[in-house]
Amino acid sequence: MAKTALFFFSFSLIISSIFSRTLPPSSATNVLDVTSSLQKTLDVFTVDSQATKSLENQETSFSSSSSLLSLKLHSRVGLRKAADIDYKALTLARLGRDSARVNSLQTRLDLAVHGISKADLKPVETQLDVEAMEGPVISGTSQGSGEYFSRVGIGRPPSQVYMVLDSGSDVNWVQCAPCSDCYQQADPIFQPASSSSFSRLTCQAQQCKSLDVSECRNNTCLYQVSYGDGSYTVGDFVTETITFGGSAAVNNIAIGCGHNNEGLFVGAAGLIGLGGGPLSFPSQIKAKSFSYCLVDRDSDASSTLDFDSVVPADAVTAPLLQNPKLDTFYYMDLTGISVAGELLPVPPSNFKLADNGEGGVIIDSGTAVTRLPTEAYNALRDAFVKGTKNLPSTNGVALFDTCFALGSRKSVEVPTVSFHFSNGKDLSLPAKNYLIPVDSTGTFCFAFAPTSSSLSIIGNVQQQGTRVSYDIAHSLIAFSSNKC
Repeated sequence: MAKTALFFFSFSLIISSIFSRTLPPSSATNVLDVTSSLQKTLDVFTVDSQATKSLENQETSFSSSSSLLSLKLHSRVGLRKAADIDYKALTLARLGRDSARVNSLQTRLDLAVHGISKADLKPVETQLDVEAMEGPVISGTSQGSGEYFSRVGIGRPPSQVYMVLDSGSDVNWVQCAPCSDCYQQADPIFQPASSSSFSRLTCQAQQCKSLDVSECRNNTCLYQVSYGDGSYTVGDFVTETITFGGSAAVNNIAIGCGHNNEGLFVGAAGLIGLGGGPLSFPSQIKAKSFSYCLVDRDSDASSTLDFDSVVPADAVTAPLLQNPKLDTFYYMDLTGISVAGELLPVPPSNFKLADNGEGGVIIDSGTAVTRLPTEAYNALRDAFVKGTKNLPSTNGVALFDTCFALGSRKSVEVPTVSFHFSNGKDLSLPAKNYLIPVDSTGTFCFAFAPTSSSLSIIGNVQQQGTRVSYDIAHSLIAFSSNKC
């Protein structure tokens, strides 16, 4: 009887250790600089046109010895001064764009998982009748949700334009003259007639066949990309020269030349797709890796997007997985999350990519706030609230249900939030990457949100200040703090 009791006691310890592994005490808490965070909410409204011109001038002077191709990366604020009346209005606008973005990603995955093929999709009308078009809803800059941009040259000689960078999209595109319907952008519309390297793709070209939605007119390929909020781009599918930093150029990149475009794209001329599909920019240049560092969303500073750069030796790595149903998204093998050194009682199956393509955890540059399945989110939130009982709570804001009134504090100590991967590596987040200001008076909210979907999304708030490397050749994703 004693042996039986001992067995059950030992077994319960094993089970307990699986779901409540304790990390070293030094990892238990982080300090949030409240004063600095609130100052940034005021500074975000002081960016002016001179700063933007300065950013443009910097593009051509930059070079990198560690990367084959490198270009500067700017936040949305660095491109255009915030037009909102105050920081809370800015936050609500961001969260509205973010919800549209997440819906786009989830719908895109649903279309792929439930067997809707290219043959089932209605193609673009040869008259480019936008009202009559239907197509796959894919991830992208829903309502201008693209938060990070780079300046690149299109054509020969290069026309310099700002482009949204999106790890959740494959198709590259730029607004083109003549415009049947173009939205307002910061730079002049690209003129194909002025480029010696502009070439239309035929309907038999492999690039045309790789499109989800395409049509043939006079043996030239037409494309269509639709977004979750009703935004779209339609036009000729062509090849062009893309120039970086005023010097490094890549020829024959398949890109959409959009004559009919609708959406609030914040002045950007188009989009560079960084996804895993065959039409994405990394795939077309056969990059073995690429990396970016996302600067603070409220900063006009810049960082870089690098191709074929070496992964830093001190990086935290995680296995990079591929969904057999959809090759656009980048999945990482997350197995658990901890708060204050205690692993949450959430089974790893909550984060597992299933054989049928459902579930899993993607990392996305266009989503702001990390989404977790409701069970996992509730466990995370409850653990965080337990560790912040000394902080004054306040009402939730939009999709955030856990907020604090910190206006009277200079800094606060909060529980550390860490991600844990199947290879045994752990990534601890800085406090500013999960407790963020939503106004300028001191309201801070826990920057995670629940989703009814089985798909988890690691957003750009959690990635800020970290160089994220996509080591495609070795199927790894790597995180390097302070490598911007």
